[in-house]
Amino acid sequence: MADTQTTVALNIGSQRISMAVFEVSKHGGLVLKAYDAESVVADPAMEASRIFQTRVAIGDLSQRLKVEKSKARYAISGQAVFTRFVKLPPLQEDNIEQLVTFEAQQHVPFPLQEVVWDYELIEGGTDKEVVIVAIKGDSLDEINGAVNESGLATAEVDVAPMALYNAFRSTYGHPDDAILLIDIGAKTSNLLYIEGKRFFTRSIAIGGASITAAIAKEYNIPFLEAEHQKISNGLVALGGGHTEQMDEAVASLAMVIRNALSRLPAEIARTTNYYRSQHGGSAPRRVLLAGGGANLPYTLEFFQEKLNLPVEYFNPVRNLAIGKGIDPAVIQRDGHLMGELVGLGLRGIGKSEINIDLVPVVVEQARAADLKKPYLIAAAVLLLAGMGTWAVFQNVAAATAADRMRTMAEQRDALAPLAVGVEALLKKEALLSQVASAYTDAEADHVFWMEVLAEVRGAFASDAVWLTDFEPIHGYDPLKALEPKSSSNKAPNGLAVVRPEFFAVQYGGSSLAEIQVQQAETPGRPTASKAPPSRITANAIRIRGFWRENPKSQNVVSERLKNLRDQSTHFRFTLKNAKGVSVVLSDEQILSITSSGKPDDLGLPFEITLPLAREVAIQ
Repeated sequence: MADTQTTVALNIGSQRISMAVFEVSKHGGLVLKAYDAESVVADPAMEASRIFQTRVAIGDLSQRLKVEKSKARYAISGQAVFTRFVKLPPLQEDNIEQLVTFEAQQHVPFPLQEVVWDYELIEGGTDKEVVIVAIKGDSLDEINGAVNESGLATAEVDVAPMALYNAFRSTYGHPDDAILLIDIGAKTSNLLYIEGKRFFTRSIAIGGASITAAIAKEYNIPFLEAEHQKISNGLVALGGGHTEQMDEAVASLAMVIRNALSRLPAEIARTTNYYRSQHGGSAPRRVLLAGGGANLPYTLEFFQEKLNLPVEYFNPVRNLAIGKGIDPAVIQRDGHLMGELVGLGLRGIGKSEINIDLVPVVVEQARAADLKKPYLIAAAVLLLAGMGTWAVFQNVAAATAADRMRTMAEQRDALAPLAVGVEALLKKEALLSQVASAYTDAEADHVFWMEVLAEVRGAFASDAVWLTDFEPIHGYDPLKALEPKSSSNKAPNGLAVVRPEFFAVQYGGSSLAEIQVQQAETPGRPTASKAPPSRITANAIRIRGFWRENPKSQNVVSERLKNLRDQSTHFRFTLKNAKGVSVVLSDEQILSITSSGKPDDLGLPFEITLPLAREVAIQ
């Protein structure tokens, strides 16, 4: 084995795509070298574009983690596969393959020639048991195509519940108590029953998207707006008058979430009864929570109340070594979301207990070609040995070669007209791909702005604060905010990309370039020294408004800004100065506030400039 063995792990969820890079430690364990995640739109109305969004997200992750053209082990959602646990009669070891194939024909609801399937023997029960996993071939090809088109090759294809199981075994070992691991995803929740060496899993079509859909239906709002409301203001209501002290709107939203989530404990009870009656298992004594759907406040307490069992968050990363480039705070925050990645990493070092591999056709063909390489090398040796004999028949071979060349030339001339058509189709494909990428980028920026607005609205929700202006800024330099303010430093920092007359101009009347030129001519705005760029981006927003003094607080705006610091994922308050040292922007450096006014003033003005986490194109 080489000194450093790298494993690229990719978890393809319905709403969250995550990737990690692992290496082997000196002691044979895993070292996390890189980690990142991307979100895709989970709106059921946009299901047709999900595979394209997935491809773009995987491509972005592979570039950021610098693993382009690497081989990846990836896990697909439990919802996408058919899983069945089957008891086998006592048989000789050499007959198991035939028996499992027979059982697969009986239980898989599709002809075996139309699916890709694999199995694994399960230990721990009195009878031999096997888990069979299958997926339609065309569905797997679509997913694998998205992975390969993003620049990654395929090493192995696992399933999320199996990867979670491997992560659990590596982290928690073989506890005596029966444990239920609940992985709440966007569209499905995976239930894993683990008892000694026994294992059983079932996927339920209830997840975070079900909660969002319930909110959208209750308030008659679009899916995306309901998702923002859930993330910004959502929590799970508990019993015993838990919501009596809450704001009425927050309490109402919490009850909608509770009612939607209450379907899951009912399905858990049904699955537990099935596991006990059909597989001879025991009722769980402890519960672990995982997945993005477990992020809402009071989710853990909700399951404690409903299941009447001790509940804690799944921590698959506690035995990992963390590389120097990893932020420990990010791993602590996302630890319960990384079970599948850890399980895939264990596959890479050969320390997984269940090894399901759903091999796409193209990968199977590549593996077969690799197996043929030794024979091809032997054939090459024999060819070299026969060169002496070939020399004897050189003249005959030359004549034959000339005939073949003439035949190939004729075939080339016959195929020349087809080459023109193929080239035209390739150009058309490139053009369509460019258009599709433009639509996807525009949708990503659209979602980004909606999330930014939701964060600002949630952070500044107060009857003592009014927001009057939300203005995107181009060319903002956060380092200038760190410089001491003096009379010689009065030049505006950044250029507004929306001119003041925007709302009075007829739609389509001015391009962004014209707006920028007009802004440069407006008194008080910086003059552009070069022609305006063809693509304008915003890297900050400027918020203006009014505030009034609150008896409970000397500066309610600073308190609201603190909320934004604690909750925001779309703004950055920490940057590196010219010496490469990380510096945190203080309130005084990004907040301009008037603290006194006339006695009859209803409010005092303030202005905040917030650097965005990434640049966003202004369309």
